[in-house]
Amino acid sequence: MVEKSFDPDILYSKIVHYYVDKGHTKEQANNIAQAIIKREAERRVCKNANCRHSLYDHVRQSQTCLVLDCSCTSFVK
Repeated sequence: MVEKSFDPDILYSKIVHYYVDKGHTKEQANNIAQAIIKREAERRVCKNANCRHSLYDHVRQSQTCLVLDCSCTSFVK
């Protein structure tokens, strides 16, 4: 299964519009969107201190890093 690429601009816009429609101010909606984008971006990065490559740089099944000079053997969540 191919995962959709993470586009923070589109997600940010959708989140802001959602919260503005719910009655939040633009500033509140922006703060919420920034927090969500930061969390989602961080979730897609390997937590291995030596690696820190994105989820897309890891083989999905074995989760081995695709970067040649990286010694990471599994994607750490």
